Amino acid sequence: MSGPPTIRLPSPHPGQRRVAGERRRFNVLCAGRRWGKSTLGIDRLVRNAVGGQAVAWFSPSYRMLTEVWRDVRRATAGVVERVDSQQHRLELFGGGVLEMWSLDTPDVARGRKYRTVVIDEAAMVRHLEEAWNAVLRPTLVDLRGGAWFLSTPKGLNFFKRLYDRGADPGYPDWAAWQMPTVSNPYIPPDEVEDSRRTLPERTFEQEFLAQFIEADGSVFRRVREAATATPQDGALEGHRYCVGIDWAKLEDFNVACVVDTTTREVVALDRSNKVDYALQLGRLEALCARFKPDAIYAEQNAMGEPLVEQLQRMSLPVYPFQTTNASKAAVIDGLALALERSELRLLNEDVLLNELLAYQAERLPSGLLRYSAPEGMHDDCVMALALAYYGASQPTEWVF
Repeated sequence: MSGPPTIRLPSPHPGQRRVAGERRRFNVLCAGRRWGKSTLGIDRLVRNAVGGQAVAWFSPSYRMLTEVWRDVRRATAGVVERVDSQQHRLELFGGGVLEMWSLDTPDVARGRKYRTVVIDEAAMVRHLEEAWNAVLRPTLVDLRGGAWFLSTPKGLNFFKRLYDRGADPGYPDWAAWQMPTVSNPYIPPDEVEDSRRTLPERTFEQEFLAQFIEADGSVFRRVREAATATPQDGALEGHRYCVGIDWAKLEDFNVACVVDTTTREVVALDRSNKVDYALQLGRLEALCARFKPDAIYAEQNAMGEPLVEQLQRMSLPVYPFQTTNASKAAVIDGLALALERSELRLLNEDVLLNELLAYQAERLPSGLLRYSAPEGMHDDCVMALALAYYGASQPTEWVF
């Protein structure tokens, strides 16, 4: 004879138990990465559904929803009576219903009524205020339902206003918590400390300390303070150099940036537009003749591949760089950290400084950051500098 239906939920850590114990009708959890926000949200939702209630999960995007859907299916495997994978709907023994929606199109939830809703990564939801007021809040009226807003912060947006409401004693139906990553005992503290050392200060404060940082749109700090480098016409005796290249031909600019690895400063910038590739290679060859770099880091993607091959045929010390979202984030983070810590000096060139000051980061549905220039602006100098500094920062035995 089989036993009673069961659910499979992880045992909550102390921080999760505290939040669950202090919950009110409307709850705002601001937590660092890997704290266990989604795990807590699934726990709250599934327990209500098992109790016979109608509940719903909302994600910023369809992709993020599908990742959580798998976890919910595993947690409820023993209590599910009917599954509709197409609609992301579970009907449980006892009458409970659990539905999952993407807030790419929040209007699809109109007309529903729920006892509990969870809005995951709420700070990433576009038009969160409109979705909450016009669609999600009305779904709670019939059953006097409650809500959970779970997220790592992202600037001072509507999620921050909800957090402030939860922290205000004047709103007795609301509660708010700020939980850094280290309050999850299952995350190794040395991993968090390593992130502190390797990430820009603002990024670490937001992503791991769960602090609300003003979103001024800029990735780089202390840019103008760093603009104290002295230009050089050619190599100085005893100094070593690295060059970073961002290729372009028509709309964007081709940029070669030279970093003195001995003094950690930008000493030359070669920028051109609407120049054919043969001339670009000729300009680069002349630049290398002046500085005799130990390494040239050049993007290999797309048009970069044949150009890198030509540099190799010219016997120049080129290192191909394959640009992906992850590899780009790594070199940009390294450059941001160097400027923040005053470990790199820049030329006082307006085009370089303005690109750095305008450079932006956008959080993707996957949780990763996408770095780019604002619409209508260029980031060629930024990328050439980031590649040059990345090369200059490599251990000697890897590069020279």
